[in-house]
Amino acid sequence: MTKRDAVFPADRHALYDEHGYSAAIRSGDLLFVSGQVGSRHDGSAEPDFSAQVRLAFENLKATLIAGGCTFDDIVDVTTFHTDPEKQFATIMGVKSEVFSTRPYPNWTAIGVNWLAGFDFEIKVIARIPEQA
Repeated sequence: MTKRDAVFPADRHALYDEHGYSAAIRSGDLLFVSGQVGSRHDGSAEPDFSAQVRLAFENLKATLIAGGCTFDDIVDVTTFHTDPEKQFATIMGVKSEVFSTRPYPNWTAIGVNWLAGFDFEIKVIARIPEQA
């Protein structure tokens, strides 16, 4: 069995150690990124929803960079929302900034009733580009 190749961002937040998980796992040419939330460095939730979504994307970006990827390498996105109807416009605004050109990655959005104090979470699978 292959050992897990864990990836962590340079400035990792406290949630990884507190809850015992890796930010991402590299397997072959794929990077499987754990759900990223709008957490501050101490693991607490950013209270403003729009800022929380932006921070989740920033945390995602840091993890992608640590794994040798960018947003352009993402092929699969899953997001979790505590109040999808109210949150949709805010999330779509940030999403359109991050993924501004076609083709867009595939995307699945799931409504949930609990995210451990957060209101938005994003997990992705990215293809790691070949090194020249």
